[in-house]
Amino acid sequence: MDLTALGVGSTLGVGVYVLAGNVARIEAGPAVVLSFILAAFASAFAGLCYAEFAARVPRAGSAYVYSYVGVGEFVAFVIGWNLILEYVIGTASVAKAFSNYIDALLGYPVKTTMTYLFPINVSFLADYPDVLSFSLVILLSLILAWGVRESTMINNVFTVVNLFTVVTVVVTGFFKVNLYNWSIPKQDIPKYVKGGEGGFMPFGWAGVTAGAAKCFYGFIGFDSVATTGEEAKKPKRDIPLAIILSLTIITFAYCCISSVLTLMWPYYDQDIDAPFPYVYDHLGWTTLKLIVSSGAIFAMFASLLASMFSMPRILMAMAEDGLMFSMFSIIHPKFKTPLLATILSGLFAGIVTALLNLDQLMNMMSIGTLLAYSIVCICVLMLRYKTDSDVDESENEQRKDELETSGFVNAVVKYLNLSNNNKADKDTQRVATTLIISFICTSALFSFISVQSECVATVHQLCDKNDSNGTTFQPGCVNVTSNEYECVGNSIATYTSAILAIGLLLLLLLLTRQPQSNKKLSFKVPLVPLIPCISILTNIYLMMKLDIITWIRFIIWLLIGLCIYALYGMSNSTEGLKRRVEPKKSRSNSTEPINQVSANL
Repeated sequence: MDLTALGVGSTLGVGVYVLAGNVARIEAGPAVVLSFILAAFASAFAGLCYAEFAARVPRAGSAYVYSYVGVGEFVAFVIGWNLILEYVIGTASVAKAFSNYIDALLGYPVKTTMTYLFPINVSFLADYPDVLSFSLVILLSLILAWGVRESTMINNVFTVVNLFTVVTVVVTGFFKVNLYNWSIPKQDIPKYVKGGEGGFMPFGWAGVTAGAAKCFYGFIGFDSVATTGEEAKKPKRDIPLAIILSLTIITFAYCCISSVLTLMWPYYDQDIDAPFPYVYDHLGWTTLKLIVSSGAIFAMFASLLASMFSMPRILMAMAEDGLMFSMFSIIHPKFKTPLLATILSGLFAGIVTALLNLDQLMNMMSIGTLLAYSIVCICVLMLRYKTDSDVDESENEQRKDELETSGFVNAVVKYLNLSNNNKADKDTQRVATTLIISFICTSALFSFISVQSECVATVHQLCDKNDSNGTTFQPGCVNVTSNEYECVGNSIATYTSAILAIGLLLLLLLLTRQPQSNKKLSFKVPLVPLIPCISILTNIYLMMKLDIITWIRFIIWLLIGLCIYALYGMSNSTEGLKRRVEPKKSRSNSTEPINQVSANL
């Protein structure tokens, strides 16, 4: 029960009060319910992989700690760099939602004033600098830097207020349910509104999947359950059960919220920043608007405080390992906090929340987390097919001598495991690694082509929301003439997708033939390699559904991180110092983190 409560409390936050209206208006319409369900499945698979990854390390910690100990320095840096993005964008998005709700309650004085005085006429930025959200982040950063932490009592109160608000919204909303809002015909949609084709799925299946990529934001945080391996009495049973139960509760809450919201008010007229105050205002429920908005503000404040508390800690952990600048690891002697890391990360988050709108922030949050979860799933596969420490190498050599034939036949024997080898060795590990990398590359190509082929039925609805002049940011669409769109080589894309799908199945079947490590763990993902592979494919597919501007921002972020790693991290990290001190033993030293815990992996 405690683990389930932890998962629900860590996840059920800003997504409840913003995501449903945002995704319904822009991507999915009333089918936002399906988007949440699809995102829940993707989150569940990733969560199970995260649980096994956590079980391989005999102490609690973040994905950064697990990857550093279990896989190595470079992968740890990539995951850590993405976690920094996740915490920064998480802080920025909650602050933006918090600001929008306060502004909505007051009648949008901040938005009106700042749009008039300081408009930002740049397509990939917000319409105006949000000084309210910026000020909030800076204020809380200073408070946290001075050592004031949120108490358990306050968090529990905020959690109760959050759940009470959700129940209030669902119960009161059913009194205004109108089933017509789920079947609005196209002719009843105002011409000046971009409402798609009407009905339950106005933007088609492509809109549902695009919405799922954004709805993934609403499930970020459930993986905190997987970090409790030491505290759980029966982790093999309790962790997966808590993940499933928490995701079920969260998904049910999201589905209820999105159903009530789209049944109370037409999807095409939802407010993307503060949907509930907007709907209640139009329904004439002023008192209820104040109650729900106040509850939402309390819940988002708690979420913001928790996110900001975690943000400098990942910087400090990476700095202590030498992967980030050492100044981030300095603890203030009086306040006992990472002062510089807290202030600088807060300043960065404040600038981000001031210059980007909520939709852009949620996309950035989703792409970073999807990549981090994909890396975790890949690491689980790699470690599952790692060489067993108790494998008799002389036995392996004898088996290889017996099967030594021509190159082609030998490859067939290895990839099909015709020798029926039931213990992972260096050869099977090499084969499994090749198959995993091939599966990842094929998944990326399959996802990209599939996204393109989905444009056929809904191309106008998905593309025209980005640019009325004929320029689209959707990966699956290209501009042909002004305001005219088409899918590139749709027939070819369909056939290619079918071939790639067959290739994915073959790679999966070949991977099932390879022996896995027999190392006993407190928890293992069931149905390996099926579940990790499905998770990888789903995550990559959802990443491909995000717009190209999000990808550009994300690639720039990764490039900055890789530059820091190349110019600073490699030479100043714990492992980098070992490589310099003992160059002749660099290879053995570079894998020392793995060797130190080889008994646990």
